[in-house]
Amino acid sequence: MLHSATAAGLIAASGGPRLAGDTLHLKAEHLQKTGSFKARGMTNRILTLSDDQRRAGVITVSAGNAAQACAWAAQALGVPATVIMPEAAVRSKLDACHGYRAEVVIHGSHVGEMFAEQERLSRERGLTFVHPFDDPELIAGHGSAGLEIVEDLPEVDVVVVPIGGGGLISGVATAVKELRPATRVYGVEPEGANAMRLALDAGAPVRIEPRTVADGLTAPFAGAWTLAACRRYLEDVILIDDATILGGLRFALERMKQVLEPAGAAGLAAVLYGRIPIRDGETVCVVGSGGNVEMSRIGQLLEAAAPLPTAS
Repeated sequence: MLHSATAAGLIAASGGPRLAGDTLHLKAEHLQKTGSFKARGMTNRILTLSDDQRRAGVITVSAGNAAQACAWAAQALGVPATVIMPEAAVRSKLDACHGYRAEVVIHGSHVGEMFAEQERLSRERGLTFVHPFDDPELIAGHGSAGLEIVEDLPEVDVVVVPIGGGGLISGVATAVKELRPATRVYGVEPEGANAMRLALDAGAPVRIEPRTVADGLTAPFAGAWTLAACRRYLEDVILIDDATILGGLRFALERMKQVLEPAGAAGLAAVLYGRIPIRDGETVCVVGSGGNVEMSRIGQLLEAAAPLPTAS
């Protein structure tokens, strides 16, 4: 197994099943500030605030990664931040938000239950709500990752991106497809958190109660902005089970020496297990969206991982 990093944040991988005739690159968003791509969009969104909004502060709702990014960006820009996180939030993500001096409000069992509390606090305190995934300025910030993929891999054939609420894939797909229309972009969701797949099938957002090991992909619905972008630019949205996701995590850790959280490993898993249509010799880029895994759970997660398929 060989891997090498470039200044643009790509890690080239070889040695796994499905890779014999292909070139696979991991877009290393797990090495971003706060450990995920979310720092891109949150920074861009907070930069658009008025002076009055900055003084009053911002609030967001998140299982963890958006909360950390909001807290970090707000602190860097001198803006007070409040983050609402679920009762089962990963401890390391909670600790990071406290470390960035955000006020952390624990409320509800999943993201869907936290929006009412956000609305109440926003009204009472005059806070500006920064949506964790469905905001055009946020999506534009995430699109910078897509610009970097095309800059570093101008002949990229396939781009694979995990989907929670769809903010990342909306930005990446828009940037990639506008610059290189021939590139195929696929989204990957857990079977137990398939909000975008359901929304595409129904033609409108559908509320769900997410159940998946990938806590970073547990948005309770697809947003209006993200659904529109996904409908326009994606080839397809692929569903995979939790054991397969954890197989991707195991491959990243054991073969690539990279620590991905389950959400960040979903796209890699979909490629490794043959869920993405890839032609021989194509150049593939998978976005590793985050690396904020609870280290005390690594053993448990690896034990639950599906065996890697053998090379055909």
